[in-house]
Amino acid sequence: MKRVISTSDEILTIDCKDIMLREYIEEDLDAFHDLTWQPHFHEFLVDWNVSKEQRKEWFHKYEIPENKRFLQAVSTDGDIGDIRLRLGIISRATGKFIGVCGTGVLDKITPPKREIYYGISNEYRNKGYTTQAVKGLIHYLFSNTNTEQLIAIAQICNLPSNRVINKSGFVYERDIEIEEKKFHYYTINKE
Repeated sequence: MKRVISTSDEILTIDCKDIMLREYIEEDLDAFHDLTWQPHFHEFLVDWNVSKEQRKEWFHKYEIPENKRFLQAVSTDGDIGDIRLRLGIISRATGKFIGVCGTGVLDKITPPKREIYYGISNEYRNKGYTTQAVKGLIHYLFSNTNTEQLIAIAQICNLPSNRVINKSGFVYERDIEIEEKKFHYYTINKE
């Protein structure tokens, strides 16, 4: 799969087959908020379904500015430290914001590790889009940052998420427990 990475107009995009990853922009707020209220987000992505006012505050004060800090670190020396990158999954066919894919340091495990996380709208599940997004972000991180290893976790009962992780090249390591929930824990190393 050919990867095209663009920062035209200061907006990062990562081109994948049927989707593209794009850093959040102001126009994504409503679609992002609606996405986080879908039932599977409630079930598997804890604390994502907040009020619109809270989402707007996080979007403007933390999420968009931190993306800019991440990209500045990439352009400087690739040392991203514990900075998060949050990207929208955009349908190439429709231009719609259909999901999220990002990376940050998971501090609920010891020692903290950089993880990949994702979620997609119910109507776009089972089409391979999330796997494309995860693979695109892995490639970007290993090619443009000092990241040497990534992790992914998924609740044991979340079979679709575990399939995405497996198809994206992660290797199962062990089971872990976070806040009384059991997760499969996976890693992938820069080659």
